[in-house]
Amino acid sequence: MKRIGLISDTHSYLDPAIFKHLKECDEIWHAGDIGNLETADRLAQIAPLIAVHGNVDGQELRVIYPKHQRFKCEEVDVWITHIGGYPKRYDSNVKPEIFENTPQLFISGHSHILKVVFDKELNLLHINPGASGLEGFHKVQTLVKFVIEAKEIKDLQVVEFGKKSNR
Repeated sequence: MKRIGLISDTHSYLDPAIFKHLKECDEIWHAGDIGNLETADRLAQIAPLIAVHGNVDGQELRVIYPKHQRFKCEEVDVWITHIGGYPKRYDSNVKPEIFENTPQLFISGHSHILKVVFDKELNLLHINPGASGLEGFHKVQTLVKFVIEAKEIKDLQVVEFGKKSNR
C-alpha cells in the first residue's frame, strides 16, 4: 500500500499547508510547473518525489525531471505528464500512446483546473490535481491524496487549502 500526495503547478511556491497535508504520504507526485529546484528539493524532504517538468520549468529542472513519467506503483500502471488534456480531448502529444498503450492512471497538470474523471472508453482514471501555487487564474489552491493498494486506486481526497484572494 502506498499513500500518494499529488500536486501540480506550484510555480516555485509551497504554501505551508502543503507540508501538513503531505506529511503522511509515502510518495509525492508532481505533474509539472514545479518552478525551481528548491521547490522540488523541499518536497523531496517530505517524501520521495516523482515529478515531470512543465512548460514553465527551465533547463535545470528539465535535466532532472522528464516530460513523461511512466511507471508501476504497486500493480497500477501510471503515466504522469504536464500537458495531457482530458478524456475525449487528449493532447496530441499523448494521443497515439494513450490509445495504443493505455495506463490505468493518467495524471496531468497545466490547466490549473482540478478534475477527477473516469474515461470509460479507455478504462482509465484521469486526475488533474489543479494548482498548488499562486500563479494562474485558479481561485483555490488544491492537491489530491489517494491510496494505491495492489491494483486498486482508493480513498481519493480532494484538498482545498488556500484562497488566492487572501494572499
